[in-house]
Amino acid sequence: MSYNAEQTIARTIKSVIAQTHSNIEYIVIDGASTDGTAQTARSYVDEFNARPGRNMRVISEPDRGMYDALNKGAGLAHGEIVGQINADDWYEPDAAATMAELYEREHYALAWGSVRVITRSGNFVKHAKRGLLWTTSHWCHPAAFASRETLLEYPYPLTNSHDDFDFATHVYLDGKKIIPLDKVISNFTFGGMSTKKSLREARKRLDEIYGIYKKYGMSKLYYLHRLAFETVKYFLT
Repeated sequence: MSYNAEQTIARTIKSVIAQTHSNIEYIVIDGASTDGTAQTARSYVDEFNARPGRNMRVISEPDRGMYDALNKGAGLAHGEIVGQINADDWYEPDAAATMAELYEREHYALAWGSVRVITRSGNFVKHAKRGLLWTTSHWCHPAAFASRETLLEYPYPLTNSHDDFDFATHVYLDGKKIIPLDKVISNFTFGGMSTKKSLREARKRLDEIYGIYKKYGMSKLYYLHRLAFETVKYFLT
């Protein structure tokens, strides 16, 4: 997914080109960017498609935001599993191979690996976990892969900036197979819409995440968990 990401999308594309897995369909969904994002993406199509088992295409047209684009991409994909990465982030070279091998063994509905978080003050790894209670603390969308069947059954609802966690929570509560893998799969650039530092943005995230818990009838104690999480996040970033 991309929108006005001319400065960063090449790094994302190059990380997909560098994948060790041989069979990859790559669909760039661009929201009708007004800069050179789509042109940059299209400049890599011939290089990508020249490799056996590879297919890349770029679609640039207006959409209703990031999750609308991700829904669109899932609907157009042909593979059994789908990874979804934004134009500010990039994969480790063995990301697709690792998640494909995991799917062959486990036939998961949803899985995610660890993420290396890139910050101005230094980098750290957000380790993939699920834990005894379902919370947002270790959910790593940039490192997530899901079966295409699951993505079509549980489309992103297009309600707020945490539609990915709504999707994951719905899948979890329906008892589908979910596997966290503590291996770095992707790199996440800290500073996007889910990481803005202000009290207003922190309160908005708190309300949106708790709204998802509430939507699915989960305990009110999850509000306290999210409050603690946002407090730590605010003072450490």
